[in-house]
Amino acid sequence: QLQLVESGGDLVQPEGSLRLSCAAAGRISTDGSMAWFRQASGKEREFVAIISNGGTRTLYADSVKGRFTISRDNPRNTVDLQMNSLKPEDTAVYYCAASQIWTTGARAFDSWGRGTQVIVSS
Repeated sequence: QLQLVESGGDLVQPEGSLRLSCAAAGRISTDGSMAWFRQASGKEREFVAIISNGGTRTLYADSVKGRFTISRDNPRNTVDLQMNSLKPEDTAVYYCAASQIWTTGARAFDSWGRGTQVIVSS
């Protein structure tokens, strides 16, 4: 399993931007993927975005498409989530996760970070 540590969460005003980063320590398989999930208070954890370990394939939840961008820097073992045009409904704890396959299902991710809090409010 990988050790994943998220950073970058903060309080931001609506329509603002924020960049989250996930640092991975450990062996990353050439296959598989890394993703961001989020969990708002009182709600289930939901998929946000995913990127293949090769970095050539990405997928986004409909709710963030066009506003969020996932990227990775393989030499540095980091995966970032650039979030623009933030809305109050984006408020949640954001988690980084790693899977050995391409999937948006949380159960298939065997490494998780502890999360970073994002609050979108005026």
